[in-house]
Amino acid sequence: MRSTTLLALLALVLLYLVSGALVFQALEQPHEQQAQRELGEVREKFLRAHPCVSDQDLGLFIKDVADALGGGADPAINATSNSNHSVWDLGSAFFFSGTIITTIGYGNAALRTDAGRLFCIFYALVGIPLFGILLAGVGDRLGSSLRRGIGHIEAIFLKWHVPPGLVRILSAVLFLLIGCLLFVLTPTFVFCYVEGWSKLEAIYFVVVTLTTVGFGDYVAGASPNQSNAAYQPLVWFWILLGLAYFASVLTTIGNWLRVVSRRTRAEMGGLTAQAASWTGTVTARVTQRVGPTAPPPLEKERPLLPPPPCTAQPAGRSPSPLPAKAEPPSPPTASALDYPSENLAFIDESSDTQSERGCALPRAPRGRRRPPNPPRKPARPRGSGRPREKGVPV
Repeated sequence: MRSTTLLALLALVLLYLVSGALVFQALEQPHEQQAQRELGEVREKFLRAHPCVSDQDLGLFIKDVADALGGGADPAINATSNSNHSVWDLGSAFFFSGTIITTIGYGNAALRTDAGRLFCIFYALVGIPLFGILLAGVGDRLGSSLRRGIGHIEAIFLKWHVPPGLVRILSAVLFLLIGCLLFVLTPTFVFCYVEGWSKLEAIYFVVVTLTTVGFGDYVAGASPNQSNAAYQPLVWFWILLGLAYFASVLTTIGNWLRVVSRRTRAEMGGLTAQAASWTGTVTARVTQRVGPTAPPPLEKERPLLPPPPCTAQPAGRSPSPLPAKAEPPSPPTASALDYPSENLAFIDESSDTQSERGCALPRAPRGRRRPPNPPRKPARPRGSGRPREKGVPV
């Protein structure tokens, strides 16, 4: 990539980031200020209702609660009550490991021990490349299966005599629609039913997950009401297939852009070569028919070559008989033009007249014209005719 292209791309990305920052600030900052005011009002109300609690002790208590929530604790569950829900049970731990190697990292559950953080470093360094290989294989197989199914639909359209260009567009649209139906719309309705989210919250979670953003404000299976141990592993397999589908889509788009770029470069090179060939052809024809615009440099005289034989005869003469073994020469053919039309201003009257006769007659050299040579008499064979007399020339 050229340095100018790289700088232009960097400027575009920075402009995109600044515009996104301005939009998010305008949308979210008022809500943050409102939440902060409500928290201050609740805190003052609690201190008025409990005058024995100081403001500093209440602040420490809120900080401890926030840390516990970050560790996966649920404030709605009493410590004395028995609950089967835990962030680190087998299903939830499997889901957490899946969020590491998929680079999603929701952040609703975080590691709190030094041993866990040290293990996470090596686990991520090995697991992320391994998952990338798996994702490439699954994406290839999934894309091939979808394209094979769409190929049968393309065959049906071709039997209906649909133009091939329209068939390609329809196949691309079907590929996108089927993938969105399987990996976006269907999980959206499933999460609406299981998690109790609205349609906007569910599709927001789907898009944030499949783009590997993973904010963590919405996580499937994080609710205490969800007690099925196989639910989050099934969600992880959906993430695997969804990421593979999006990887195949991005690969297809990249291949299409590469082909378009290659065709564009080939077409531009062909047009350049065609223009150069057309310019050379026109220049040669102008020089041949009109003559050079500038006087040619002085050169040594070259011997005149005999003109090529021509089948066309001047008017008033009968064509001379050809020998038995000789074949009539073919008239000269004009070279094909690079463009469908030719500039008729370069064609003079003499060339039109000569083209009507069938071939170009040789021109006499400038200056004094030589008379045509008289036809020679056929030579008599030896020993025929009258006898030779002495002193009389033949």
